[in-house]
Amino acid sequence: MIRAEEPSPLQLIRDALPTLAGGRRRVAEFILANPEDAGRSSITRIAAEAHTQPVTVSRLSTGLGYPGFPAFRAAIASEHGRERQAGWETDIGPALAQDDAPERVLTVMAGDGFRALRNATAEVDITVLTAAAESIAHAKQVEIFAEWGDRPPADELAMRLRRIGVPVWNHEGAYAARVGANLLGDDGVAMVFSRSGESDIAAGFLQEAAARGATRVIITGTRAPALAVHADHVLFTGTEGGETWMDYFAGRTSDHFVGAVLWVLVAQRLGISFVLPS
Repeated sequence: MIRAEEPSPLQLIRDALPTLAGGRRRVAEFILANPEDAGRSSITRIAAEAHTQPVTVSRLSTGLGYPGFPAFRAAIASEHGRERQAGWETDIGPALAQDDAPERVLTVMAGDGFRALRNATAEVDITVLTAAAESIAHAKQVEIFAEWGDRPPADELAMRLRRIGVPVWNHEGAYAARVGANLLGDDGVAMVFSRSGESDIAAGFLQEAAARGATRVIITGTRAPALAVHADHVLFTGTEGGETWMDYFAGRTSDHFVGAVLWVLVAQRLGISFVLPS
């Protein structure tokens, strides 16, 4: 068979595992649990770890299509390195490497943050931002819903609003969201932080709030969020949601920034004078 790429030795082991028994199964399980160690260990050490004989390790190697244990070990070492890099790029993103110097990590992440702030400055609708601030400043109560990674900017805004006397509560989870929405009246505000712009729980929260006449605000990382149909004010913070942690880091930067600007606008409308501690 001609393949575009050699098959993964770790995947070959996973596929073969149900058919293995005794010492060969123990060897396979040891390698899957310790691929980095297996990729640099001798045949005798792997055999000892699996409580079997070196010949068993050799037989597993040839049974999987390798000419012998040395070729099998080299393939494991190479594949584990690729899997680890792929995992890094999936989680962190390709902009940074595992061996990058701290100075480069700082520079790249700062650059992402600067771009997020520039995007927010260019993309945020000032009219919508001002209208949201007006609604919050005149609200009898504000209920904020956010889950998982959307919580940090939501929690920070709630904390800041409490500092200037706005009655605000945060909610996470379907039950808490429903309770919060049911407490609102036509003089209240329901807010949702959602990078993705879609959530069945958030939609239910906003629908409950609408039934009670509350003003509804969404702060999102999506230009055309599905939740927009349930909102009076939709604030796109300028940075689209992404697939890696670096993408989300940039998005959170813009979310925090827009939340901070919103807070200052509310404080202006409330005529707040801050007294710094001496």
